[in-house]
Amino acid sequence: MREFHHIGLPTDQKQPGEVYVPDTKVWVTNPDDHPYRVEFLRFEAGTPVTGPVRDMGHIAFKTDNLKREIRGAKVLLGPFQPMPGLQVVFILKDGAVFEFMQFD
Repeated sequence: MREFHHIGLPTDQKQPGEVYVPDTKVWVTNPDDHPYRVEFLRFEAGTPVTGPVRDMGHIAFKTDNLKREIRGAKVLLGPFQPMPGLQVVFILKDGAVFEFMQFD
């Protein structure tokens, strides 16, 4: 099962409603608050996030099986738990960044 969740866009501009994720040193917005399900990501200096995840936008899907989604994929970041009850992983596929999210 996959279900579209959001599009993530890196930005240098502070956004209303940002929440800080200490593990990745990034400020993120809630895509539920955007009419087109956009999540903005503003990375702090010293973030461990590098490469395509930091430099490119991504498309995110909810999944019921994170392990299946990463099987044979080029994992860029994760899996990790940005908040209780949520595991995420970022992969590179066909030149695009995908995020898969598994909610408990």
